[in-house]
This record gives sequence, C-alpha cells and structure tokens, in this order.
Amino acid sequence: MVAEKIAELKARITTICKRLGRDAEEVLLVLVTKQVSAETIRLAYDAGMRAFGENRVQELLSKKDLLPPDVKWHLIGHLQTNKVKDCIKYVTMIHSLDSLKLADEIEKQAGKKNLTIDCLVQVNTSGEASKFGVPPEALESLIHSVLNHSHIRLKGLMTIGPLTKEEAAIRASFKTLKSLQTRMQNRFPALKWNYLSMGMSQDFEWALEEGSNCLRIGTAVFGERVV
Repeated sequence: MVAEKIAELKARITTICKRLGRDAEEVLLVLVTKQVSAETIRLAYDAGMRAFGENRVQELLSKKDLLPPDVKWHLIGHLQTNKVKDCIKYVTMIHSLDSLKLADEIEKQAGKKNLTIDCLVQVNTSGEASKFGVPPEALESLIHSVLNHSHIRLKGLMTIGPLTKEEAAIRASFKTLKSLQTRMQNRFPALKWNYLSMGMSQDFEWALEEGSNCLRIGTAVFGERVV
C-alpha cells in the first residue's frame, strides 16, 4: 500500500512538473514520518525513498537505529535550542532555523563535532501567531548574522502555508516566499539557494506552481494521523 501511494504521488508530481516545463527530478520529496512506525517507514525505504522528515527530535532518535544508515533525516518541526545537541549528528538538513539564538546553538554543537549543517530559514509568511518562523521583514538581518557561522550552510527557505483551504491565501503565502528567495538571491549572491521548501499533502500542486522544489508530504502516503 505504501509503495503504491508513493508511486501515485511521484506520478502526480511528474505530471504537474511536465505541465510546468520543469524536471520532476529536481524536486526533493521528503516523506513526513511523524507518528509513523519504523516498520512502515521501512516500506517506504524499500520503495526507494531515502529522505524522511520528523517534527520532533525525540521521535527521530527513537527511529534512526531501526532503519538503514543511508536514511537522510530532515528536521522539519520547531527545534528548541536544548534539543540541538541531541540531533545534530543525525540530521541531513534542518528546515526550521528561525532565530539567531537557534543558529548560535547549531553553530556551537556542530562545531564540537566538526560538522557543517545544511539549514533552511523558516519564514512565517502567513502572519499567523500560531506559526513559527522569522517575519519576512527580519529575514535579511537574520541571514546576514548567520553568515558568520562557519558550521551552518544556508541552503534556502521554508514556509508552512496558512491553516485554511482558501487557495488564494495559500498561494499568497507561497508567492511571498518565492519573492523573498529572489530578493535574498540578489542580496546574497554567494549563497547557493538550492531549496524552496513549501507544499504538503493538501497544497503541493499549488506549491509546485509557485516555484517549490522541496515538498514535505505525509498524509498522502501514510494517511491521516492523530495530532
């Protein structure tokens, strides 16, 4: 069942990208495995998936030793500074860098292990108080400060669409992030802005249409989970 869902999802992504004149191979698909057992994740692994995203450090740690070592773990949820030391050597990418305080801790812990960590800056493009992320107007300042951190490699931006089913509002959020990416590329041309991480199960088609090249998909493959 999981393998079939992955095949269906990849086919949809390919169809959308073809319509947009884009290469589906350039889209990073991260399967969100929150509350998904290691056994079920293994089914996705056996279907060829390697990038998996966890919201909580503790859940990532509880699963990592139960799965093959070539799994690429993405930390996609809010990361508390006191949890950085626990996960730093296991994560391929942190999608939720949203403060200088967090950047300082990542720098400190990565430095201790002589690692350089790929990070995306999370931007709150919807203005919702319930969402984490740096406000758009503070993005440039944060990036400028993080450039002094030799153990952090900034790879792009991430956002979560607003909690609504209104297409216009969701697209506006995605358009904002794309616009910010363009501005930051011009402002910091030396950085490699590889990823625009936006789009989940309910809105990934709109995200692709607005320029996303990193999707975080869980429900479409694993079904609904209890929040």
